[in-house]
Amino acid sequence: MKKIITILLLSFIANIAIAQKMSPYKIYNAKGKQVSYKKMMKTLTKKDIVLFGELHNNAIAHWLQYEVTAELHKSRKLILGAEMMEADNQDELNNYLKGDIDAKKLDTVARLWPNYKTDYAPLINFAKDNNLPFVATNIPRRFASKVFKGGFEALDSLSTEEKSWVAPLPITFDADLPTYKEILVMMGEHGSPELVMAQASKDATMAYFILKSYTAGSLFIHYNGAFHSDKYEGILWYLKKDQPNLMYGTISTVSQVDINNLEDKNFGKADFIIVVDSNMTDTY
Repeated sequence: MKKIITILLLSFIANIAIAQKMSPYKIYNAKGKQVSYKKMMKTLTKKDIVLFGELHNNAIAHWLQYEVTAELHKSRKLILGAEMMEADNQDELNNYLKGDIDAKKLDTVARLWPNYKTDYAPLINFAKDNNLPFVATNIPRRFASKVFKGGFEALDSLSTEEKSWVAPLPITFDADLPTYKEILVMMGEHGSPELVMAQASKDATMAYFILKSYTAGSLFIHYNGAFHSDKYEGILWYLKKDQPNLMYGTISTVSQVDINNLEDKNFGKADFIIVVDSNMTDTY
């Protein structure tokens, strides 16, 4: 009998080892130390605002966004928001959350991303099913395009209503932030000061609507592309500028060939870095 128990125990341990080896992701802290999902959640539960940085086509990131949200909902009063919804579509989004329009109508009246149904609808439906607010935080893309073509001054000609969908003007801007400098390096000859300003107009607007919608005692979870909050800059820079005393948490998603160690370039990107196996299937 003891021999049978020993064999079963060894088999169980072997199965766990295989499962761990085959895990499609691992979580690290900013210093590169591997941490558990439980440890991450324990930390996030204590925050006021969490920025969940994703790779837009990464299935693991989208799955974890839902799982993190559902778990935090068990203990905290949540407010949700996302880069993928633009501020001038807030009314349409609210109508969907209230049940005044259905999913098909929302797709008609709002500008939804091509991967909305697979990647973002689950989060919005979670808000709908649990009577949670969902904030459309991003600047309308046509206004970001104006900034790309003519700098921040291009926003001055907007109507009063249109300006209500953008961070208050004039938008504070620090071109020397490392992530903004990195944009110019990545874009090479296609980069320009106006391109960085367009990025900043998004960051500033998302931060503005996050703080505008935040209420004391709640936890605001914001879903955005990782670059908008990596290295504690972007959205977080604007949040801290206006509300330095709130407790912020950040998550970033990266892809690596080897997930067993955090690559040097990914150190310090966020409080928690989700490292996904590069062989993982993309959502598009």
